[in-house]
Amino acid sequence: MTSCSKDFLGDDFLTKDPLDQLTDPAFWSSENNIRTYTFGFYNSYFKGYGSGFGRGALYDGQFINDDFIPISPNEIVVDEFVINVPTSGGGWSPVLPANQIPTGVSSYYSRIRKANHFINSVPIAELAEEVQNHWLGVGRFFRGLEYANFVNAFGDVPYIDRVLTEDDPDLYRPRDSRVYVMDKVLEDFRFAAEHVRASDGPAQQAINKYVVLAYMSRVFLFEGTWLKYHAIDEAKATEYLEAAKWAAEEVITSGAFSVSNNYRDLFASESLKGNSEVILFKEYAEGILSHSAMSYNNLEPQAGMSKNALDSYLLSDGLPIGLSSRYENDRTVANALRDRDGRLVQTIAPELRMMNVRSNFALSGYAVQKFLNVDLRNETVGTGSLNITDAPIIRYGEVLVNYAEAAAELGTLTQDDLDKTINVLRNRTGVGLPRLELSGGRPAVNGAPYDDPDRDPSVPSLLWEIRRERRSELMFEGLRLNDLRRWKKLDYADTDKNPTNNRGAYIVKANYTPEQLNGITIDGTNEGYIIPSASIKRTVQDKFYLDPIPLDQISLYESNGATLEQNPGWARE
Repeated sequence: MTSCSKDFLGDDFLTKDPLDQLTDPAFWSSENNIRTYTFGFYNSYFKGYGSGFGRGALYDGQFINDDFIPISPNEIVVDEFVINVPTSGGGWSPVLPANQIPTGVSSYYSRIRKANHFINSVPIAELAEEVQNHWLGVGRFFRGLEYANFVNAFGDVPYIDRVLTEDDPDLYRPRDSRVYVMDKVLEDFRFAAEHVRASDGPAQQAINKYVVLAYMSRVFLFEGTWLKYHAIDEAKATEYLEAAKWAAEEVITSGAFSVSNNYRDLFASESLKGNSEVILFKEYAEGILSHSAMSYNNLEPQAGMSKNALDSYLLSDGLPIGLSSRYENDRTVANALRDRDGRLVQTIAPELRMMNVRSNFALSGYAVQKFLNVDLRNETVGTGSLNITDAPIIRYGEVLVNYAEAAAELGTLTQDDLDKTINVLRNRTGVGLPRLELSGGRPAVNGAPYDDPDRDPSVPSLLWEIRRERRSELMFEGLRLNDLRRWKKLDYADTDKNPTNNRGAYIVKANYTPEQLNGITIDGTNEGYIIPSASIKRTVQDKFYLDPIPLDQISLYESNGATLEQNPGWARE
């Protein structure tokens, strides 16, 4: 992952992959060997901006939501939900090590197997208790994270906590309930939170107690709200939300992190070392490891922000566009950005970038600049797949909004909670928003309660504002799709039900030549909002909340006298 230095990875790691079959006590008696082994997990979970032209974690699912319009400019990838049941793959059955594949078997997961092997192997050498518990905690963190990801995608999954042999009956274990699996995940996270060291390995680039706690707040906020809004288990929803809140509070009260005064630098810095807000980051280096995330904010065409997303940002008086006297209109980009939450200005370019007018256009006209390092934009490393800006993996700002939302969902949110979370973010240099207040259970600014006229009526007004703050703080960081899924609000991403998902900047045709208007569609005759995609829409079905299980896995179970149930709404053929 991260640094490409020999100090971090070691010479051996640069030349060969760690083996997952080692049982020699001599190997496991070396803490350096154990640490090196764990590096094999990092790229699976901490993808950052990816590498080359590959799409990293911040792009996973990024376009399938209401923040981005539903199409990319070159149409190489039209981001859409899975429509058909895959024949194979689909994330259900990663490939096992070649010498360990039981004949005909591919129904359990290589990374889970690797984590189980690690957890079983650490005690072999009978290390000191603190050393052993630390590394067991790291292994259990990765196993918990992997199972959380699989539950996120598929719901109920078979739970395996040991290395299976070829004739083990659990090879075709039926799906366990997501609650059963996530209880096991919570056990793993709690063990890791108790035993993983507060510091180990390169600062901000290796697993430590705070990485565990930050992910714990994310994972159990997701699962708690999923169980609540999908009406699965109210008691467990509360337990998981309490776990998320506790984990976030542990990070907050530790005093180990603080909000960075420069929001944009979190995403566009050549180096994130020492940034007070960064809990874990991925390091890039010229000629060794690079990415292309910055290029799409620089010289390349892009999809662009949706009008829906832009409209969600508050005005500088802390009120939404439907209530603020400071909101003029969005007839120009300058008007749209004037007197807004400072995070919007740091996220969107200050001028209209329309197709046929700018080479680095956005189909919506609202071009993203959040990941652009302006000092590098004209350098070689600012182009193509040669970008070297570091990627935040998880940061303190997310932990703060995780805490606020968990407290709100539990019904325990206080003014003190707001002051140590959301209002810390609003106090960030350049944001320029007033303090969010509580007034009779409602949101308020300067003592005056308010209620956004565009609020979803099924969402209480205070929770609506907390979700807005989360959206503004984490815009384009790859989390929005999961937020919509866990709230059971995928309909927000539907372009038929919410046309502003497929709307961009406002233009007047008379201001442009016929050549510049070629291929441009608007929702008015002579002026109106750009419709980025007149033919491609994004529609939502209930079955999209969970991924389908590949057909070959269902058939494999059947051929071995077992049953693997398909997810609701997905036909067998």
